[in-house]
Amino acid sequence: MLKFIIHRFLLMIPTLVGVAVLVFFLLRMMPGDPVATMLLGDGGGANMPPEVIEQERARLGLDQPIWVQFFKWFWSALQGDFGVSMWTGQPVLYEIGIRLELSLQVAVMATILAILLALPLGTLSAVFKDTWIDHSIRVFSIAGLAVPSFWLGMIIILLLLTWFSWIPPLTFTPFLKDPWENMSQLIWPALAVGYRYSAVSTRMMRSSILEVLQEDYIRTARAKGVIERLVVARHAMRNALLPVVTVIGLEFAFLIGGLVVTEQVFNLNGIGKLFVQAVARSDFTMIQGLVLLVSVFFVLINFVIDLMYAFLDPRIRYR
Repeated sequence: MLKFIIHRFLLMIPTLVGVAVLVFFLLRMMPGDPVATMLLGDGGGANMPPEVIEQERARLGLDQPIWVQFFKWFWSALQGDFGVSMWTGQPVLYEIGIRLELSLQVAVMATILAILLALPLGTLSAVFKDTWIDHSIRVFSIAGLAVPSFWLGMIIILLLLTWFSWIPPLTFTPFLKDPWENMSQLIWPALAVGYRYSAVSTRMMRSSILEVLQEDYIRTARAKGVIERLVVARHAMRNALLPVVTVIGLEFAFLIGGLVVTEQVFNLNGIGKLFVQAVARSDFTMIQGLVLLVSVFFVLINFVIDLMYAFLDPRIRYR
């Protein structure tokens, strides 16, 4: 098992290096001058003296050969320094850090909600196939896939305002500082996102359980007289969880930086909103840091998924 973990961990290194190379050079291929955009916004720096623009490019290191810029940036990134935002003048890690807690908490809460709903509902839907229980759960999951999270978020806000004359707090409060204030703000976006998240996982769980229940070892367990509840819980669910774990893990990684519209609806100053602001302002250093951060999350989540695969199915680690 230790050999399997080390092997999977070492595979993360070339993946992250490749992501860093792609992020850096693809951003440099974008049209436009980031310095001119930073100095005069939509004016594009047309009326700015050329010597001022060149001075700012030299300050940011953009006058050096591109391969020199890359190695300097990559070496600084390895030391935990992603540079300074071209727009705010603050370190990139600082700008990300003050927003990461909010986005991470919403992602964790939505994931917990999805797991609590998807595993039992998907299993019940498969066990009671083509009954009213199955049809009801399928309607619930299809509705979750059809309803956009941001639209559901707007409905939640309207209902809270209409029925209770109350709206969630607009200012983020850390959980350890005031748990009640924190939950009263973030529980609603977590519900809006977690509903769709659970719908995807429920459909996957149902399909996976139905497929596993057709396997030979399930028929053998039934032929030996094992009760149906133990057949499903002990034999079927463990193998059925493999594709479900993949879906849950990838959805969690996506939620870190992909809740752009939902954050706008609930007025959350998270990673998704920072992404939009960085792109709108051509803040290259911020975009590099954000894309690399999300990439690291995806790689780490995939690493955790691989470990869970090995735990759920020992054949994987021995291969």
